Amino acid sequence: MSGPAPSPLALEIAVTGPAGARVARDGGADRVELCSALELGGVTPSQGLVEAVAAVGPPVQVLIRCRPGDFVYDADEIALMVREVHHVVAAGAGGVVVGALTERGTLDTQALRRLVAAAHEAAATAGRPVQVTLHRAVDQTADPVAAAALAPSLGLTRVLTSGGAVTAAAGAAVIGRMASAAPGVEIMAGGGVRPSDVHRLAAVGAAAVHLSAKRLAPARRGGTWVPLGAAGSSATADTHYVTDPDIVAAARAAAGPVR
Repeated sequence: MSGPAPSPLALEIAVTGPAGARVARDGGADRVELCSALELGGVTPSQGLVEAVAAVGPPVQVLIRCRPGDFVYDADEIALMVREVHHVVAAGAGGVVVGALTERGTLDTQALRRLVAAAHEAAATAGRPVQVTLHRAVDQTADPVAAAALAPSLGLTRVLTSGGAVTAAAGAAVIGRMASAAPGVEIMAGGGVRPSDVHRLAAVGAAAVHLSAKRLAPARRGGTWVPLGAAGSSATADTHYVTDPDIVAAARAAAGPVR
């Protein structure tokens, strides 16, 4: 006799604009995470961009990250991110994605409590619930399992993690330990996830998977190329990412029916 069918995993797709959100929606994603500058690991998008993506349809979780680089923030940066939480929720975000670390490699619980409180305040103003995700700053902590164990007391909805490894597939065992350490918090596996990884991640206890499902967009320029920034190493490399519908569809099939 076969056992019960496995529960479907929630599928989150990282997008950078309304076109990607439409691809994610049409491919069956449960929600999207919106950021700008995905090639830099993502930073907070503009209020107008949040409004445009929220209008597309899938619940949108908005990355709150005021700059690329490390996750050790000063007082001005934390204050800025608190303001950003209020602005993106007012613009239609259904959740925010936050993270902050201390120089000792632990979660900056004081900063996180301020960000979670800002989300609750923004939710009360908007008259709707707002989710709070701890992003992959957790993977740069000295002990991701210990960090995940703090998630329930911090009021977090979920934790996005690769288990402290370069990819979620490589960190699967740690992701399983994180799921056990944070009861009531959704552990979402992310970081180089391929559709073929989904079953293994579900088996260790992940309740959701996060993919960028991206491919490079072809460059469209009619004139001479000159480098304009750090990413401009060549004309072919100086482009941006778009969401690939085939990857989204494959991930949805692997994760199971929409939750």
